[in-house]
Amino acid sequence: MKMSDEIIHKLIDEAFAARNNAYSPYSHYMVGASALMGEGNIYRGANIENASYPCGICAERNAIFHGAAMGERVLHAVCIVGGPEGEKLENGNAGYAYPCGVCRQVMREFSDPENMMIIVATSKDHYKTFSLAQLLPESFGPEALSSTNK
Repeated sequence: MKMSDEIIHKLIDEAFAARNNAYSPYSHYMVGASALMGEGNIYRGANIENASYPCGICAERNAIFHGAAMGERVLHAVCIVGGPEGEKLENGNAGYAYPCGVCRQVMREFSDPENMMIIVATSKDHYKTFSLAQLLPESFGPEALSSTNK
């Protein structure tokens, strides 16, 4: 899917809005994400921590699972914004928040890695884009479990 600047900026806005709902009392690292799925629907997600650390969820998976719970099965793009609580993210000062390995694998479940875009941003003017294939080379996907692949 070709991403216009307008769509990228919308995804960045949505990710920033999602970041406002992050629950990060332990790491104090707030992350927001937006996922563009299906025919153009955008879903938000924020990182949610838990005192039992493995029970938390990253913003990216939260957004993707939101879409999946609504019946979406095709992921086109994910935008991620994150940084320390209370720190302004504009102009790249806080650095970019990249998806963890688990989030990359979840992205792989719902996308074509060559055509799925990952956007990491600190503002509408400061962002980087990657294909999932660039960030998850030689990935394992659903087709690897196909009976025709034996």
